[in-house]
Amino acid sequence: MGAEREARACAAFYGSRGLAPTVLSCLRCLRHFAGSTAKRCKEKHLEEALQLTRVLSEGLQALGEAEARPLLRCVLAFQMEATSSCSSFQKLEQMVTQLAVGKEALLAQEVDTLLSGLALQGEVLSPEDLQSVSMFLEESSLGRQHWQQNLPLLLQRLASTLHWVLQGQPTPGSTWGYLVIKACLQVFQVLPKDVAPLAWSTSGKSETLQSLLGLLLEVAWGKALNKDTRLLAGTALSMLVNTAPQPQHRASAVLTLFQLPIRAGTGELKFGELVVEVPPVLEPDGLENLVLTRGVLTCCKMDILSCQLEGLPNKACLLLDVVFPAVCALTREQKDCHYYCFQACALWLQRLREGLAALWHLTGTHVLAQDSELLQELTQLLWNNAETPVEGVSEFIHSSFRLLLEIYHLECQHFQDQERPLYQQMLQRVVSMPWQIKARYVPLCAIVPYMGSQQVLDAYPDLPQHLLSCLSTNHLCPAAAEAYKVLVRQQCSEWRDGQQGTEEALAEQWALRWLPLLSQGLCSPLPILQSNSANHLLTWTLRQLPATQALLAAQFGGQDTMSLRAWVSVLKAQKSVAGALPLGEEALERLSRCLGAREEGIRLAALGLLCCSPNTNQPLSGTEVRLLREFLPLNLNCDSSSFRQLLQAAVRKALVRLRDSSLAQLRGKAPRRSGPAEGAEQLAQAVGFVEWLLQLSIASLSPGSNYQRKKTALLLLAAVLETCTDTWSPDRKKGQPPRTMATLLSYARQRGCWDFFSQPNLLALLSCLQDSTNEIRDLASELLVRYFPTTFPEPIAQALFQLAQDTLGSPRVQEAEAGSVLMKTILQKSDSGTMKSLSLEAEAALTLPSRGLCFAQHLLHVLQAQYKVARQDLLRAAATAPMHGAIAALRRCLLQVPEVAVSMQAAELVQSWQELLTCLVTTVRDITSLLLRALQSQQGPGADEQAAAPSFAEMGNAIGSLIMLGKGQGQEEEESDSVLLSEEHSLILTCCWVSVKEIGLLLGGLAELLLSPALPAEVGPLLPLPTLQMATRVFQEILLRCRHWGAVEGCSMGFTKFCAALLNHPDPELQAIPRAVLEQGLEALCGPRSSSITRRAAGFPMLFLCIVSGEAPAQARPLLTHCIQTLLSLAATALPQDWDQTLDLPQVCALHVLQTLVRGAGLGGAVLCHATPMMALALRGLGSPCWAMRNAAIQLFSALTSRLLGQPWSHRDGCPSEGLSLHAFLSQHPKLGAVLLGELKVATAPTSGGPRLHPALHAVLTLLAQLQPGADIAGSSSAPFLEPLLGLAESPIYAVRAMAAKALVPVVAPPQRCRLLLQLARQLPAAPGQIRSHNAVHGHLLQMQALLGCAMGTGGLSAKALHPVALQLEARGWLLTPAQRCPLVRAAFLQVLALLPTSFSPGFAQYIHDTISSELGSLLQGAKSGCAEPQVGSAILHQTMAHFVCSEAARLADSKHIAAVCSLLQQPNPDIQLAILNWVIAGEGGSCKEVENALGLTLLESLQSVLQERRDEEFLRLYLEALLHLYRDPSSWSQEASSKLQGSSRSCLEMLLHMVEAECPGPDLLFQALCAASLLLAHQCRDEDAVLVERWCAALEECSRSAGSELLRLAAARSLQLAGPSLLQPSLRAAHPSLVPVALRLINMAIHLLQDEEREVRHEASGFASLLRQSPRELLQNGCIFVQDNVGLQSLLELLLGEFGEHPETFNSLLQHIPVLDVRSVVEELEANKAASLYKEDEPNVFAEPAVLAQQLLPVLVQLLEKAPPGSPVHASALQWLEATGPSVLRDLQYCKHCWSQGPAARWGMKALGCAKLHTALAVLLVRAWLVAQVLRVLGEGATTTPGLGCGSQELEQELELVQGLLVQHGLAPVPKQDNAPGELAPLLGTDSSRHAAV
Repeated sequence: MGAEREARACAAFYGSRGLAPTVLSCLRCLRHFAGSTAKRCKEKHLEEALQLTRVLSEGLQALGEAEARPLLRCVLAFQMEATSSCSSFQKLEQMVTQLAVGKEALLAQEVDTLLSGLALQGEVLSPEDLQSVSMFLEESSLGRQHWQQNLPLLLQRLASTLHWVLQGQPTPGSTWGYLVIKACLQVFQVLPKDVAPLAWSTSGKSETLQSLLGLLLEVAWGKALNKDTRLLAGTALSMLVNTAPQPQHRASAVLTLFQLPIRAGTGELKFGELVVEVPPVLEPDGLENLVLTRGVLTCCKMDILSCQLEGLPNKACLLLDVVFPAVCALTREQKDCHYYCFQACALWLQRLREGLAALWHLTGTHVLAQDSELLQELTQLLWNNAETPVEGVSEFIHSSFRLLLEIYHLECQHFQDQERPLYQQMLQRVVSMPWQIKARYVPLCAIVPYMGSQQVLDAYPDLPQHLLSCLSTNHLCPAAAEAYKVLVRQQCSEWRDGQQGTEEALAEQWALRWLPLLSQGLCSPLPILQSNSANHLLTWTLRQLPATQALLAAQFGGQDTMSLRAWVSVLKAQKSVAGALPLGEEALERLSRCLGAREEGIRLAALGLLCCSPNTNQPLSGTEVRLLREFLPLNLNCDSSSFRQLLQAAVRKALVRLRDSSLAQLRGKAPRRSGPAEGAEQLAQAVGFVEWLLQLSIASLSPGSNYQRKKTALLLLAAVLETCTDTWSPDRKKGQPPRTMATLLSYARQRGCWDFFSQPNLLALLSCLQDSTNEIRDLASELLVRYFPTTFPEPIAQALFQLAQDTLGSPRVQEAEAGSVLMKTILQKSDSGTMKSLSLEAEAALTLPSRGLCFAQHLLHVLQAQYKVARQDLLRAAATAPMHGAIAALRRCLLQVPEVAVSMQAAELVQSWQELLTCLVTTVRDITSLLLRALQSQQGPGADEQAAAPSFAEMGNAIGSLIMLGKGQGQEEEESDSVLLSEEHSLILTCCWVSVKEIGLLLGGLAELLLSPALPAEVGPLLPLPTLQMATRVFQEILLRCRHWGAVEGCSMGFTKFCAALLNHPDPELQAIPRAVLEQGLEALCGPRSSSITRRAAGFPMLFLCIVSGEAPAQARPLLTHCIQTLLSLAATALPQDWDQTLDLPQVCALHVLQTLVRGAGLGGAVLCHATPMMALALRGLGSPCWAMRNAAIQLFSALTSRLLGQPWSHRDGCPSEGLSLHAFLSQHPKLGAVLLGELKVATAPTSGGPRLHPALHAVLTLLAQLQPGADIAGSSSAPFLEPLLGLAESPIYAVRAMAAKALVPVVAPPQRCRLLLQLARQLPAAPGQIRSHNAVHGHLLQMQALLGCAMGTGGLSAKALHPVALQLEARGWLLTPAQRCPLVRAAFLQVLALLPTSFSPGFAQYIHDTISSELGSLLQGAKSGCAEPQVGSAILHQTMAHFVCSEAARLADSKHIAAVCSLLQQPNPDIQLAILNWVIAGEGGSCKEVENALGLTLLESLQSVLQERRDEEFLRLYLEALLHLYRDPSSWSQEASSKLQGSSRSCLEMLLHMVEAECPGPDLLFQALCAASLLLAHQCRDEDAVLVERWCAALEECSRSAGSELLRLAAARSLQLAGPSLLQPSLRAAHPSLVPVALRLINMAIHLLQDEEREVRHEASGFASLLRQSPRELLQNGCIFVQDNVGLQSLLELLLGEFGEHPETFNSLLQHIPVLDVRSVVEELEANKAASLYKEDEPNVFAEPAVLAQQLLPVLVQLLEKAPPGSPVHASALQWLEATGPSVLRDLQYCKHCWSQGPAARWGMKALGCAKLHTALAVLLVRAWLVAQVLRVLGEGATTTPGLGCGSQELEQELELVQGLLVQHGLAPVPKQDNAPGELAPLLGTDSSRHAAV
């Protein structure tokens, strides 16, 4: 605190002088700077101080040195304490320089005094001192001058400090050693001329520097554990080399250093004139070579690297002959330092690029000659590691490719070489690699500038299609986008240089090559492909070539969904490039359709178009605001999380535009084209929109809303508060409010808007704190804490505190968690006055100055009271006072409140916090022991001795005893055979497991917070060693004796933090705690066990994972290495002769622990160093005679495979597209490759006595099959795998043959596929007598099928290339005939033929057709004669043949083949019929409409007979599903289809409806039957079918019930879409009045289904609404744009209003959707305040929002009344409803007025705020009351005489406004809007509906 002392002295000195005000202001800024923690705050205060310093400088110049000294000394003191921040130090340096103008000598004197004090404080420099040394050396000229004059003393102090650090090793995570070496490096770098004589001169030789050199070598050789420290030591050594006066001396020193690893520990090193002993390598890990190599490449001067070395032949130099071999050796090391190794490789190429001229001069020839060994090694090194998965390495490989080609290009230019074969070789290598390999695109991009775009595209014609495939895979997308940009940029450059054409001509040239690619991407049904094409290609293209906009707009002028999406994407990209985008009427109409479309992507793209702008101060137009007001209310309840996030981001952009444009207007900086009137209108529009959005968000936070609406509303509210308030968050770099925000806020508030922190808004957010989901609670709490005033009003705080107290005692986990969030929020929003008003348990603690300590004391007392109850009666405690709520509250208050963490560091509170924390740990230890003992049924003193977890049976018995004890011994229950847990049982389990989980999280978080190295040392340990040891035992107890995975997972998270904090702490005693626990665990693992500890107890393996995950990632992880080696050794131990399978074997336990370590996300790639021995162990374990061993081994193998290959990337067309090739895999893990190859060779080696089983074989093949093919490389490491895999084709095991075929694909490079296919085809027998083994034939066919399938999928082989293969297959056509007796071989042969349809001669194609026809014809004849001989595999053959016939018919589309397919479908053979039906359902015939039409007619023709026979439910389901698939498009139904059903349609309908009504088929068949009935009804319904329509409606109503299954509701919705429009259209415009009741029933069902909780059901129902919006002519012309659910609901209500408004049933049908809820019973239930049960009955439909729907229906009902003429049936229905409902509505209003006029009772008032039932009941009551008022108004005097009313419309409205005002005050109703109906959330229906008209 020296700076603070100097500041006080300075203030006292200048207190009465003329400069006092300015000096004091400057000191105030400096104090604020020193006291701030956020960087932005520090910078702000320092900048203000700097400005004041410039003013002070002139005044100080007139004063003497004595008067200026205090201020200079003060600023220097602050500078000394700011050495940890370079930017702050620099600004303070500017300040002292400014102040010392004219007094430079005084400043130098003060700096000398200051820095001399560092060296005098002791032999060892502290980390803070070292930072000061470094910073003054680096940034201060006077500091450098001081150290230059005191260099010997500085070197002595550095040597002493480094020696002490190496001897003591303060802590693994300490930066002390790093700072010493950094200071050494800076001395060598900044003062080279002063250091040089000390090292290179005999007379000036320094013993201190010699000692320092030895210490640096020790660090580099591994005496320091920290990797970064060792690397920096290498850089420091190289910097010392730079100080030598002669390049030869420097090079000789470097060469000596590189020879040291060979001489480690022996002899002496002569470094200039310095002589030191060569230090030994403590643990050789390869890092010592990396340290030297990287250091030399980083900072050695070029003349050192390129000078000729003496004593070496061939003009050798360091860079080429010493450093490059070292780099190559490093990249082959399989250590955990790949990042630094390849960094060294990239550095080597950079240095080579810098020194080319010098190297040419030295060697006189090419450095990278074409056939040189150097070039070959370098290219091989880059290709071998191009696919490495290590993070960061790929960037070095990429830059290395670019540097290599640049160097090659420069050399070719220098030596005037015309032939440049390296380019062609690299391009061919790129082309030969599969498109899925990301590494191929970097060299491709690097080649393009040197070869030209046209040459690259000619050599790689498939590149555009491959780029499109990459865009559909996230990890490949950036590489593909970069390749596209490089090519287009190169093409533009070439076109401009060659043709000098216009921009339009360039756009035309671009379109020829790239428009199809972009069009296909933007119109793709894959969202990822569409999004990536728009984001990565489209915007860049428009920016590069603006003239392409017209071509793109013309390309996407269609009305289909994909064209609309692409069109919006083009507009959005154009707007982001050009700014404003004026839209015509047609474009606006199209945009409105997009905003109402069902597809979320289209809506988001259209929303983004409205909100985005390249300039944030561009105001929103009136059209944009209007469209946003229409769009947002309809999209609040979207159930997609990503949609909500993107919606918030888009709205935030719009709000920023509104805010910045308004501020510009207020500052008078608006665009000149806008006049005063327009500016005022713009301001009013911006203020009004934000106010509207605020009210919309608040109204949507009602507990009666569903989760989706509340989450969206909170996100929108967060955007509003973040954008439109002046809350400044110092911890945020972006999103801060402008400095002039107060001006806009004042303007808005003067107009009665933007009251963000009003009472209703506060109450709405407080209601969210009681939500059942943590996302809503946490987000609401964050908004309250961040933006709302610092304290709650006292009455609210007291009521909230009482509610929190109550909910903390709830047995329901969600309610207890809500209580913990309430407690945390209360703590953060309270001051000392509020704390005194709360009824805290710890009254004595109120005298403490810390609110956090006071609150923690209270919660600890609550927890102790609950623990006391649990000790007496655990059942009662679990039901009324479970402990997990209090523990969660303590965790949140202690760990998540920044003020509490600050108070823990206050010196005056340390003792109080120590006592509290020790008491807390003791309490949770006692709770843990109590709960675990209770579950073990052990209460005695020996209970803790049992380490293993109890069995589930033991836990059940223990809990049963507790229940009986809690109920009393006299209340014996009857024995029950129920398998369900009783509520008492669940109560105890929930209490135990959740409490244990919370304890783990609490203890881990405390250790992480309180053992942080950042805490000041003077604070002292808040968690003493005994407390930490106690916490360790708690963790051990939980993990060793717990079986509940949720509890184990939570505890593991805490234990990992706990171990990390201990292992990285400087105290060796604390570091030893996790190590001791690890040793105890390993010892327990090795010993004999009496019960299971790993197979059924999840905690034991997690114990090891938590400890080793706590090690610092930057270190060598000794605990992980020790743990894995011990486990490997234990698992490899032979099983005992008499092992017992009922007990855990140590070997099995070891395998389970290894599997857990491999799967642990915290270890990352650290376990890969041990992958080879673990894989060998797993493969050996698969052959163990012990089942448990085999089971553990297969789990370990699976975990290793996932870790080695990574998670699968995105899938495209059902094929995984992982990017790792076999060659790359073997390059990264060569030893593992040898293990896998060894297993394959053993499996294929000839054995005596016949074939043997090889348990590990299938696992090896599975691993290989998950890899990708690599490039065609001579001598590839994958080549040895080919022969064993080909040999496995003869395996007698089918699964091995099949998996070997899949594993063959990655082994064969794409260019070699055709050759291998030809080889395999020739191995097939040419005649029946040549078959040696059917297994071999079958295996070869499977291998051919796998290779062809892969080739076809990527377009790698053409028909011409496959023609030789086809000729060989034609010669072996007999394999398809009955002469080949094995059906499976015939089927495999046909599957191979099916992959080559265009390569065969016409004669052979006919031969195939005839053979299949003969086979299937004989099958039919055999079935008729009854003499068909069953044969194994014949069904597979016949199904394959049927598939082949169908595929050929779809490919050729000729009538002959189509007729054959229809004929096969009519055959009675079930195998063939099922095969064709499955082929249809799979959609494989979608490309041929003729086949689909013919099959549809065939299915219709046979429908009646199939329904009558009903031979098989599965067949019938497939039959109906295929029929529905073929007629999925309404336009596919033809007149011919109707004629096929002539006479049978009614019969079919009746049978289908009878099946739905009377029979009980499975839900799948019922789904298809109902949809099929709907299809027939849609196309065959006549007037005489009214009864069938009635039955169909009844069936739909039954299936659409919310309590029904999801499948039945989906069937109802889809049936509604299929038949509803055709049945309803005739009733429109009063064409068929008799159909109106049916129409109303259908619309009512649709309204109901649009509220369904399943998105698919809602989408189908919205499809029905979409079809109703259009005329049949529009449907045929343009298709239908399906609308979003809420838009569909609006359109249905508009349809009711427009078409059926005069029908008497319309009013009553809508009233059915407004529920009648009893407000009185809900309030009485709240007042009763009954104890909560553990479980709450689920709502049948959690998505439905009765209150919101009622508010939407209110304006429709009112308009129905107003449109109806007096005396109409509608008025009669309304009067009837009024008589039945009006009196009860009035009574409920009076009751509400009575309840809330005097304020609710304190005990339930705040609880009512979060009660969803009460909010819904009140909202519905208000709607019904407003409707009563409107009925009274419309009906007039005739309605006022209704019995029980006694009031008119005006009186009722006044009463209603009074009640609503009372409810608003208590947060139970939204604030009424000025312009809309009360409480309305959505826009009024019937307004601007044309804007959402479908196409």
